[in-house]
Amino acid sequence: MDLYNNEVIAYQISDTQYVDFVLETLRKACNVRETHEVILHSDQGAQYTSYAFQASAKENGITTSMSRKGNCFDHAVIESFHSSIKSEEFAAPLRATLTTTIVIENVANHMYYYNYIRPFSKLNCHSPVEYRTMAA
Repeated sequence: MDLYNNEVIAYQISDTQYVDFVLETLRKACNVRETHEVILHSDQGAQYTSYAFQASAKENGITTSMSRKGNCFDHAVIESFHSSIKSEEFAAPLRATLTTTIVIENVANHMYYYNYIRPFSKLNCHSPVEYRTMAA
């Protein structure tokens, strides 16, 4: 997520978070944005502290940043995003009928809505993509 305009730049869905999974997500992000001098904030999970992830980030001009253990405030934006997608796309009564296909479809629809349609007050009631386009 780009904190400039809250746009989700890259995402993937998996039931695990192995190093290859986060490396592929990083590759996707690097393919759609210039990454020189970007700061990438993550938690201290093994996949983010791995040599492979750190090397890939460095190769792409990315500085990695990790907060201290137990410090949730650095993750507030993404935690808020996760909370909203859970409450908006996966309401409790519907959870029993979820399949992998439905989850993937709901997430894809939500990402499109979030990036291209949903207005944000901090962006003068523009969507993230609209705000980025106007600023360019």
